[in-house]
Amino acid sequence: MTATKQQRQRLIADWLRCGRIGSQEELVARLGLAGISATQTTASRDLDELGAVKQRDEGSIRYVLPDRIDGSQAGERLDRILGEWVVSIETAGSLIVMRTPPGSANLVASAMDAADLPEIAGTIAGDDTIFVALCDGVTPGVGAQMLRERRAKG
Repeated sequence: MTATKQQRQRLIADWLRCGRIGSQEELVARLGLAGISATQTTASRDLDELGAVKQRDEGSIRYVLPDRIDGSQAGERLDRILGEWVVSIETAGSLIVMRTPPGSANLVASAMDAADLPEIAGTIAGDDTIFVALCDGVTPGVGAQMLRERRAKG
């Protein structure tokens, strides 16, 4: 079976929502059983692009999607992702503009959305740029400084 990247990632996301995948090797094996050839590198990239992270649950470790992460872990994950993936944070009018390496903006925006920060109304991500809309009453300078401080923690 030949699967496109989108089909493969949709299948992986379904497995993460319904089951327990504890390692990239396990994911590669499950894909193989489904007739999809994939390497550990491909599995790693797919998990990263889906925003999946490892979480301890009921005594075991498994991958979960951002919408399944509890609040405290979402904040810690955001700090780590900001530290690893954000190149710059600038203000532009009433928005914050964040730059990432190519292909990384969706990962960062997804982590920001999952963290449910009270200052942020939402994000729009391109390939390497994120526009951050702020909630009423939050000035761009204050919002940008908060994100810079979180990035420094990561």
